[in-house]
Amino acid sequence: MPADTPLQVRILDAIRDVPAAQWDALVAEGAPPFVRHAWLSAMEESGSATEDTGWAPHHLTLWRGRKLVAAAPAYLKFHSMGEYIYDFGWANAAAQLGVEYYPKLLVGGPLSPATVPRFLTAPGEDAGSLRRALLQAAVDSAQEQDCSGVHVLYPTDDEADFLEEAGLARRITLQFHWKNPGYTRYDDYLARFDSKRRNQLKRERGAAATQGIQLRTVRGADLTEEHAQRAYTFYTSTCERHAWGQVQLTPGFFERVFRDLPGTVEMVEAVKDGQVIAGAFNLATPERLYGRYWGCTEEHPFLHFNVCLYHSVDDCIRAGRKVFEPGAGGEHKVSRGFEPTAVHSAHLIFDKRLDKAVRSFLRMEHARLAPAVEEAERICGLKPWPLAAPGSTGT
Repeated sequence: MPADTPLQVRILDAIRDVPAAQWDALVAEGAPPFVRHAWLSAMEESGSATEDTGWAPHHLTLWRGRKLVAAAPAYLKFHSMGEYIYDFGWANAAAQLGVEYYPKLLVGGPLSPATVPRFLTAPGEDAGSLRRALLQAAVDSAQEQDCSGVHVLYPTDDEADFLEEAGLARRITLQFHWKNPGYTRYDDYLARFDSKRRNQLKRERGAAATQGIQLRTVRGADLTEEHAQRAYTFYTSTCERHAWGQVQLTPGFFERVFRDLPGTVEMVEAVKDGQVIAGAFNLATPERLYGRYWGCTEEHPFLHFNVCLYHSVDDCIRAGRKVFEPGAGGEHKVSRGFEPTAVHSAHLIFDKRLDKAVRSFLRMEHARLAPAVEEAERICGLKPWPLAAPGSTGT
């Protein structure tokens, strides 16, 4: 199809309305699974992300004839749960101004606080012009649907730059990621801490052995339907244990992901007396590990750190992965060497009064960010890399 063929905008009410092969042709090789057709399909077809749960699919697509040339996963949102870019205060401010904050149009993925490309474009196309067309489609559609605004969550750095240049308000928040500067073994990671912290981490990791707990990672062909059921059980156990927890994913979601994305799913399991007592559901690419959900049926000191952090750090070193993103939140991760890392979002509120208030809030929030990063880095306390001379044990 000639490049000058007019683009046609289509809004999809379900990801199944576009063939998986066409959608995934826009996804770069090695990209995180959260933007792939199978992941979005698992969310929607399982009943986890639907209009009934406050996530009405509203995917933005651009076509030249029958060819899909660009797309952006998007949802009409009727609440702010499951986004992890917290705007509950904005909703309260909207109510005070008499503005209906919901629905809003969210460009991004459900329940997936990870940075991934949000504007997918076909190879060989003018990515810049297609991004602009997708953004215009988002604004036009949001206004047609009486949304309060457009929110792009977890775009890449260059997408965030584009959105800011286009006039959206940019928000920077923090996650805490483990980064591999070239470790070849776990002791290299430990060597970056001072003696007191290093001994603390050794004690915490060593607790599993004294408790009679073995840790293992299950991946690939070794994953079964039983692992999917176990992942759901652990996920719900954590949600039900905390006041802020809300079960949003269904058993069918885990069944579909384990079935349709076997090359990216990993399960860390803690085994005691032949029984799996805890586990973490993770996703992986060759370069990154993404921690998503964990849970346990027994409580043991440091079990969470071993299942969710230390074991996977060791796995990442062995696999040569560069980054481990354990998810949202993270104060407890800082002292274990997970570094403050900026993540982005961009926001356009149609009501000028609310938009002005949000932008003022973001300026103040950004001013407080630098001291927070400095404090996190101080607590993290990592020494420069490389630390040890050649031949050193690093312990």
